[in-house]
Amino acid sequence: MLRRIFMAAVLLCSLAGQGMAQERFITLASTTSTEQSGLFGHLLPMFRAETGIWVRVVAVGTGQALKLGERGDADVLLVHDRLGEDKFVAEGFGIDRRDVMYNDYVLIGPKDDPAKVKGVKDVAEAFKRIGAAKAAFASRGDDSGTHRSELRIWKAAGVDVKAAGSGWYRELGSGMGPTLNTAAGMNAYVLADRGTWASFKNRQSLAIVLEGDKALFNPYGSILVDPARHSGIKSADAKAWHQWLTGPKGQAAIAGFKIGDEQLFFPSAK
Repeated sequence: MLRRIFMAAVLLCSLAGQGMAQERFITLASTTSTEQSGLFGHLLPMFRAETGIWVRVVAVGTGQALKLGERGDADVLLVHDRLGEDKFVAEGFGIDRRDVMYNDYVLIGPKDDPAKVKGVKDVAEAFKRIGAAKAAFASRGDDSGTHRSELRIWKAAGVDVKAAGSGWYRELGSGMGPTLNTAAGMNAYVLADRGTWASFKNRQSLAIVLEGDKALFNPYGSILVDPARHSGIKSADAKAWHQWLTGPKGQAAIAGFKIGDEQLFFPSAK
């Protein structure tokens, strides 16, 4: 009896292993902003229904996603730092970088606006006022695309946050959602992508205090990890995703993703 039970268990494990071996999947290194906005929950079931390919998302900051690609730990990337993306391709880690979509960043802050940035149109001027007022600012501090953009704005504002030393500037090392939660608890200013902000519920006394500056433009790109660098890359299935995402069906799916009546991403593939 025990022998029959043991043999049945072995057979079940074998069948389960065969099923897992036959499952087609790729690893997509992407950003916390795309994951936490809910975009992947919208896109991936459509792609899987059409192709049978599962997409396993590793949601990290853009800097970490690029490093995953460099090591061959992802098959394809969806990230948002054009300078970093171009460097990744130029150094031979990626191929066929394509525009996918865009949205924008928004500056979030307390409704009482202690740095008096409401009505300012230039985000660098707003950051300068925040620094001068030493108003609390929550930074992702995680080498994400959002963090990289934030640091470029501080540089344009002429504010050296590393030399601040007063405790008003907090580097958190966290994704967009947790950073917004911390900002809400601190009643602090924070730079956020519009998609995550739109889906964020714990706003407390926070609101958008600046938007619309061209410096807040936030484009996303898809990059295939070069299979010539890493033998384990699932290049055919990664290319299927890459082409679907930048093709008519993927672009229509991106345009159709909304929270309420608000469209969060705008397709831009050529």
